[in-house]
Amino acid sequence: MRIIAGTRKGRKLQPIKGRSIRPTSDRIRESVFNIIGMAVGDASVLDLYAGTGAMGIEALSRGAAFAVFAEKSSYALQIIRRNMAHLDLTDRAFIVRQDILKGLALIETLGRRFNIVFMDPPYRSDCVAKTLSFLSGADIFFSDARVIAEHGVAETIPEIVGNLGLYDQRKYGKTMVSFYVTRFLPDAMNSNPSSALFQP
Repeated sequence: MRIIAGTRKGRKLQPIKGRSIRPTSDRIRESVFNIIGMAVGDASVLDLYAGTGAMGIEALSRGAAFAVFAEKSSYALQIIRRNMAHLDLTDRAFIVRQDILKGLALIETLGRRFNIVFMDPPYRSDCVAKTLSFLSGADIFFSDARVIAEHGVAETIPEIVGNLGLYDQRKYGKTMVSFYVTRFLPDAMNSNPSSALFQP
């Protein structure tokens, strides 16, 4: 597993051994960053269910200003710390041990706002919907922030949760990546309620 682009392009990430944590594949990671494009530059990033930290670290390599990594596994947190130190990125990151499915209280106490949130919860569960609900109720976003959720294709997820609205989805085999944005467009609802209500 390597960093795909940016200042740390080609540098290796230490993987997580075993199957308890499933890292985002390089192919999916590259596609996600191609889609969000320049939005990552100078962004404040939140990486939920961070695993190895690959998504947040990729964002830092591509010019994000700061990243917060949230993960409940102590082993995964050790891997994130090692990867950050190996890539000399520790001064641009903060790591939180947090069970996301119990809420975002610790993250909210940081007093930071985010432009981009990555989330890669366990597949075949209601984790995406539950986490989106927590996010929509948290005062942690800049305007027009994006939330990128990786999940199984069989998982049903909501199109709208609070001020978060689905604007794009991409399928990669058994994996789906869903893109949300925090900006609500009431004119779209009035003109065509069945159309996408949110845009990046």
